[in-house]
Amino acid sequence: MAVSSSELTVEGIVFPPVIRPPGSDRSHFLAGGGAFAFWVKVYALCFAEGNFVKIAAIGVYLEDAAVASLAGKWAGKSADELASDPAFFRDVYTGEFEKFTRVTFIWPKTVAAEEFAAKVMESRVEYLKAAGAYTDAEAVAVEEFKAALKNQRLAPGASVLFTHSPAGVLTVAFSDDSSVPETGIAAIDNRALCEAVLESIIGERSVSPATKQSIATRAPEILKGGA
Repeated sequence: MAVSSSELTVEGIVFPPVIRPPGSDRSHFLAGGGAFAFWVKVYALCFAEGNFVKIAAIGVYLEDAAVASLAGKWAGKSADELASDPAFFRDVYTGEFEKFTRVTFIWPKTVAAEEFAAKVMESRVEYLKAAGAYTDAEAVAVEEFKAALKNQRLAPGASVLFTHSPAGVLTVAFSDDSSVPETGIAAIDNRALCEAVLESIIGERSVSPATKQSIATRAPEILKGGA
């Protein structure tokens, strides 16, 4: 049975309730979304020094099978209980089901996707090293990630798209607008990196607390269907 969800508008960007990610043949529902912001002193893409600026709007999608997978443990919990429990979000980004993340840029300058990739990977490398999960395989995967976005430009409205497979393959795609291509530009086979990208958004050191809160707020109603 298809999961009932509703669209969200984040910073003027509309995220539809259902999507089919690049490299997948499965329908995904919108779990939640929010803004992605950085303090400009530590983010090279922003030039209005001293401001905390919003860079992108994020939508996180899960395949329908996620409901049954999560409901046994989390159905019946309130939004506040889910929002305050890191284990809930860990079960999302490590779950044995597909996830899809759309990052749509709202920063009013065109920037190099390669620079964005470098900043994302810098934080993910630190996370993986702290978790004792950074080996030569992860180092290779990080370079593959950077190479996938090389020579791409991120204008306002452009999106970087990530399909996270339960097998640990991260499919990376790019779109100039709100459309979602059928295939990606790279498929990186590394479970640690695949999970770490989504962990950066909904994990304990989230770059988008609003996305976490949105998922926690919407989940109680969605998970009723799998209880």
